[in-house]
Amino acid sequence: MTSDLRDRKATLRSQLLAARRSLSPEVRSSESRALAAHVASLDVSADQTLCAFIPVGSEPGDASWLDGLRCRVLLPIVTGDAPLDWAVYSGPSSLAPAGFKLLEPTGERLGASAIAGASLVLVPALAVSVTGVRLGKGQGHYDRSLPLVNAPLVGVVRDSEVLADVPGEPHDVLMNGVVTPSVGLRWL
Repeated sequence: MTSDLRDRKATLRSQLLAARRSLSPEVRSSESRALAAHVASLDVSADQTLCAFIPVGSEPGDASWLDGLRCRVLLPIVTGDAPLDWAVYSGPSSLAPAGFKLLEPTGERLGASAIAGASLVLVPALAVSVTGVRLGKGQGHYDRSLPLVNAPLVGVVRDSEVLADVPGEPHDVLMNGVVTPSVGLRWL
């Protein structure tokens, strides 16, 4: 990665994180309710698998969006520099605190390849471009896992985080859509 690209990404991350931190609790709560309704309406049947995540910090949404799902839900487990591991979400009591301030499922680990069986994957992002380029937090956890996916990838962002341009690299896996509080699911 060139230093110019690294600088552009760092600047954009800093701006987006500052904007997220500036949101009021009321706005965050309203967005979480809207995202929960949108996620519950996703076209994933009971016999299919959805890979999701539990938002942390200033990420849009909260764990309540898992409550409306009537399908098999897998949540990620961070495994250092390897692709993410996955386990079944079976309710709030199946979660435990983990690194990076995450809540992770405590059930049987299914391995990194479990994501390949998903029908839809919700992906955390700081921003997604209208062409599908995703900007993450820079740790590479999802960058190592998304190449294993054969299903639509949907970035979860705020409406203001769908941008005309996001700096990308050749290894970036493009998002097929975004879900935002105001619009819900939008295919790119």
